[in-house]
Amino acid sequence: MTKAAVEGREIHGIKSGNDWHYCGGSIEELNQILHAYGEHIIGRMGLPYPKKGINIISIAVDAPQDIISALSGKIGKLSGVSSKAAYSKV
Repeated sequence: MTKAAVEGREIHGIKSGNDWHYCGGSIEELNQILHAYGEHIIGRMGLPYPKKGINIISIAVDAPQDIISALSGKIGKLSGVSSKAAYSKV
């Protein structure tokens, strides 16, 4: 089985600042990326955390490993946004 054919599940935690200017417009870019990968996203939950001035988004993804890697790479390049992924082949 090739790497691209291996199905996997991912939970991805994403943190961004509340201030649009602080993130350099990355919030809109993040939403565009998530929309583009919508067919692979099982669920998405966004939580504003005003006390810390951040937004927390978690997404659950079911996709081949190469799709998950591409999604993670695009999110990781956004200014003012940090993320961490946990991957499982189950």
